[in-house]
Parts: sequence; C-alpha cells; structure tokens
Amino acid sequence: MTAMLASVTGPEEAEIAIAGGADIIDLKDPAAGGFAALPLARIRNTLIAIEGRRPTSAVTGDPAMQADGIVASVREIAAIGVDYVKVGLIPPEQGQLAAIQGLAKTATTTRLVACLFIDREVEPERLVAALADAGFAGVMLDTANKTKGRLTTEASIAKLSAFVRAAREHGLMVGLAGGLEPPDVPRLLSLQPDFLGFRGALCASGRREAGLDIHAVTAIRKLIPMTRSDAAGKVDYRLLSMRGYHPDSADPSQMARVYIRDLVLPVRIGAYSHERSAPQKVRFDVSVDVPRPRSETQAMGQVYSYDLITDAIQRIIAEEHIDFVETLAERIGTEVLRDSRTARVTVKVEKLEIGPGGVGVELTMDRSAQVEEENPILAMLENGGRETS
Repeated sequence: MTAMLASVTGPEEAEIAIAGGADIIDLKDPAAGGFAALPLARIRNTLIAIEGRRPTSAVTGDPAMQADGIVASVREIAAIGVDYVKVGLIPPEQGQLAAIQGLAKTATTTRLVACLFIDREVEPERLVAALADAGFAGVMLDTANKTKGRLTTEASIAKLSAFVRAAREHGLMVGLAGGLEPPDVPRLLSLQPDFLGFRGALCASGRREAGLDIHAVTAIRKLIPMTRSDAAGKVDYRLLSMRGYHPDSADPSQMARVYIRDLVLPVRIGAYSHERSAPQKVRFDVSVDVPRPRSETQAMGQVYSYDLITDAIQRIIAEEHIDFVETLAERIGTEVLRDSRTARVTVKVEKLEIGPGGVGVELTMDRSAQVEEENPILAMLENGGRETS
C-alpha cells in the first residue's frame, strides 16, 4: 500500500493535514523555495502539536550546500525528534557522493531519506546503491523547479517505474513527489511506491504558497485507499468510508469497458536470434471491464483511466526483452488486474513485421487477489505513529 505525505508549514497546517487523512507530516517552507527548511523552533512546535499522531519528516534546506553543512543541518533537525530527515542532493555526482558518504555515520542513528530531483538528474537510479550502502532509510524523486512541470511530465512512467524498482531491490523505502495533481495519483499508485508527496494539490487554488485547504486534502486522500486490516483481520470500513471508498459504491452487475485500440509501439520481442537485434512494431488492443458506480460518476476515484493501461504497457516493454507474445500479454493482464477496480481484462498483442498481416495472441483474464507488500510508514501508523524497536 502507498501512504500519503503532506508538506506543511507549522502546527496549524499539520492539524488540517491530519484531519484530512494524511499519513505522514512533512515540514518545509514552500514560500522560501521548493526545499527550504523551517526554523528549528517551528519544527519543534509542530512536533509538540502533533503529539506522535503521525510519522514526521523535515527537510534540511538548500540541496546545494556543502557536505559539511548538510551533516550539521541533519544533526540539528534529528535532535528535535522528527522520524525522518530529508536530504536534498543535486549534481555534480562527486558532491552527491561526498554528502552521502559524509552522512553514513549519522545514518546509523537517524532515518535519512535522500531527495533526488528529476529535472536535474539524467539517471537518478545510479545513486541508489550508494544510498543503501551508506545506510539511508529511503529515497524519493521530486522536482526542483516547481513552476516548470510535474514529475509525470519530466519523466516517463517507465523511467519512474525503473527508479522505484531499483530502490526496492536495494531495500530502500521509496517515494514520489513533484507538482502532483489528482490525475497523477492513480498512475503513480500502480508503481506501488511507499509514499506519494503533495503540497500544491493540497492548497487553495493549487498554489503551494497558499495555506492547506481541508477540501483539497480530503480530495487527494480519497484517491489513495488504505485497506490494511486491524489486529482481528477485519477491514476498517470506517477508515475506508472517511476516504471515499464504500463497499456498495460500485455495482458488479453493471460493467463499463475501458479500452485502448491500435496502439503501436516498438518492442524488444521474439525468440529467434534475428529478433534480438532491434525492436519490432507491435500493436496492442486492451479492454478492461470495471463495475460502474451506483450513482453518476462525480469523483476521480471512481474512474479507471485508459492512462493506466498505456502506462502498464510502457513499463513492461521497457524492462527487458520478451521472447513470447503470450508472456507479454499475460504480464499486461496481470498488471492491469492489480487495480482493485478492475474485474476482467482482454489483451490482444500482434507482431506486425512477421508477414503480410499481424500474428499474435489474444487472452482474457479475471481478477484474482493480489499480495500487498509491507509499507514501513503504514506500519508506523499502526503502532501509534512511531516505529517500534
């Protein structure tokens, strides 16, 4: 499951974020820049107001500061008692590695989260191994320039998927942020990050310098379901209801069909040796059956977007060479059915360069139960907002 991180400027906004259902409270000063730190006194006052009800994080300030300055800032903030300290790292790589190595000792006593910026990084996953070796708790991908574009416009879904996968392979908690808007949420949830970070989308008129708006916070919360079970193994439907998910909100007897047709992409596919030298054109037709809402569609959480289908295809074909069209179709079907809103999927995959016509496979799959991975942030919430040892 994925947690919701809300960036706040002090005690007042922290209360709004908690009331709106945020899972983790992040402290920063958006009016002073995308990664500006709050005064230590304000961080301390906010932690006092939160009283351990949520895990907390705080940024260290200017990512361009020297390694020694970062270490000193981390120690000051950690001493106040936040659960995670977020450290911004920007190129050149030599400076980033120096900062990472300089924080290795601190990482033994403080949970550090490295923040990389997609509009500054060509290959953000290249630092993941160094972060893991230094003992960092997590890594997140953000945008440095909040006026230029969103995370999803700065990087393809396939690239973001590769970053999440690299972090997981190295045992790091992983998050995504950067000008995210409501339509971005379901697309990024499919990547299964540990958390998604928000600021502007939680504010009045979407302006990150404005104060948090409870209606905006709630709207984002409704897009990120939490379906973890309690100690008795029962789903907390009160919590789900607060977040906009109701057992009777969809009618399984009434289906809508979401589809893409004639999507042609270059794909590394084929079992023959000559098919490994270059990608070949493949056509995709995918249709997904989803239960219709019992009432008129009013909220984004009720919509299964065709973007999710194309994103799934892009992620899968970017990962590796695939020998068989059957394998490719099965992977697409399995990925689509991970979304709890889907009931059935039909996938048609055609290779277009084999002969005078298309050849391929068409299969239909029904949804089956999916296994969720443990999320350290949500585990902290179940333990009263603090990590247990």
